[in-house]
Amino acid sequence: MSTLANQLAAAEREEVARAIRLLLARPLLTEAADPAGFELVRRRREPLAQWFDYTCGWSLVVEPRRGYARLGKVRADPDASRPARRARSGRAPFDRRRYVLLCVTAAELLSMPMTTIGMLADRVVQATAADRALAAFDPVHRPERMAFVDVLKLLESYDVLRAVDGATEAYVESAEAKVLYRVDATLLIRLPAAPVGASRLALPPDNVSARFGELLAGLVQERRYGGTLADGTEDEAHGETAATDAQRNLRLRHSVLRRLFDDPVLYRTDLTGDELAYVTSLTGRQILRRSVEQAGFLLEERAEGFLLVDPEGLATDVRFPDDTSTARVAALLLLEPLCAAPAGLLPEQLAEAGADLLRRFPRWAKAYRSEDGAARLSGDAVRVLRDVGLARRTGGRVVACPAAYRYRLTKTVSSRTEDTPTAVGTASGDVAAEGDQQ
Repeated sequence: MSTLANQLAAAEREEVARAIRLLLARPLLTEAADPAGFELVRRRREPLAQWFDYTCGWSLVVEPRRGYARLGKVRADPDASRPARRARSGRAPFDRRRYVLLCVTAAELLSMPMTTIGMLADRVVQATAADRALAAFDPVHRPERMAFVDVLKLLESYDVLRAVDGATEAYVESAEAKVLYRVDATLLIRLPAAPVGASRLALPPDNVSARFGELLAGLVQERRYGGTLADGTEDEAHGETAATDAQRNLRLRHSVLRRLFDDPVLYRTDLTGDELAYVTSLTGRQILRRSVEQAGFLLEERAEGFLLVDPEGLATDVRFPDDTSTARVAALLLLEPLCAAPAGLLPEQLAEAGADLLRRFPRWAKAYRSEDGAARLSGDAVRVLRDVGLARRTGGRVVACPAAYRYRLTKTVSSRTEDTPTAVGTASGDVAAEGDQQ
């Protein structure tokens, strides 16, 4: 009997670890998109909720009947490395206009269990016209319809919208297109993960630009850690003195482990003095190692910092090395000259390295065959390296981070027909970028 109990306990640990990594990659997991993954999360939702709350301070909501699980991932340092992306146009990131339309459209959908694309567009037209801070939405123009369709396709990917009749893409060609939607307002409400509602930080439109960084930081302030919140309210009426030792330790644990489980690499130099003292303490090290083991990762701990490796790649939303895009191939190819320059490379040197790649492979990277193509290619490659924690900008230069030296370019293979490179690299474990765009 004890053997059976041990086997069941081991099976539960494996399932919980797998579910943790699934949710790290896809904080909004729907039954429609991944039936097996959702069933696993549904079955183990109690230990999963406990693990995320203790380890990262993130809330997990599982709705079995509605068919979704939502992990509220809050970052202490919001960044733009995982933007919302368009379903069309090569998955280009959302621009300012699309984010505005996304917010306005989401607000209008809250009171509409069923709608058509025309009715929704009319509501967005009225809402933007009534707000002097927003540019009015004009569906007469094709670029406006394209932006609106990108927003609707994103909401469809979240399962907030379901096209019952018609296809959303048809609206690009004609504002008279007929599409009927079913709206899941409950799921829509779950999408924002910020602990502080944006309406509590409202400012006159003219002041937003000057205080945008402050407002963004205010959205992720959490009452559980004590102190004064961004909206001016205080925790338990004790103001700045409300943060007890227990609250400070809780904040340190969550801030360190959130970054470790949400980013590919965590460098010691990126930690504050208190965070570094915590993670190197006996208690902090024990919690870190236990949490990593429970999630099914392998921990690499080096003098420069920490790196998590997922043997199955479940928690990975961005792989490196990866030859699925021109920028990612160029990123691996640029690592060699970047690592050979300890002081880093200037933008002009990076552009020259990009030009050298274009000369070596004349039929490759056709989108970069323009006057500024070499600079754009190197810029996109550097962006890839920065997103996976392998490079950073310092004093006008791009410098290779310590984890970049784990990689070695073994060969470059050119297709005989297309003359395009496939860069093959090796490393002591792939760098896995945990998290996603949501």
